[in-house]
Amino acid sequence: MKEVPKRVKRALRELAAEAHELELRSALLPLAEVFEAWKLGKVSGDAVVEAIHAFHQGPARELYTKYERRYIYTSVARAIATGILSREKVPPDVLAHLARTIEVFADQEPQV
Repeated sequence: MKEVPKRVKRALRELAAEAHELELRSALLPLAEVFEAWKLGKVSGDAVVEAIHAFHQGPARELYTKYERRYIYTSVARAIATGILSREKVPPDVLAHLARTIEVFADQEPQV
């Protein structure tokens, strides 16, 4: 198997971190709403704790697993294929390296 250049590996790590942050921000919005409701006295502290627990067991865990280092190639390819990451921001050598995997995900998932 052909060795992946260091600049591609570095770019993949950076892109994975960016995609993770974008998805995490989106996943945190419902939790932020619970905190706002708590600040306004509309929900109890117990409701906030339950929401935090549900977030930790669900979306947070899923995103952690999705962007785990051993899945970096597929997670970045999926993020590109689904529009989470803009193709225009991805270096050409990374796009070339992930081309087949991006195609697979583009055929399977709807764009964001």
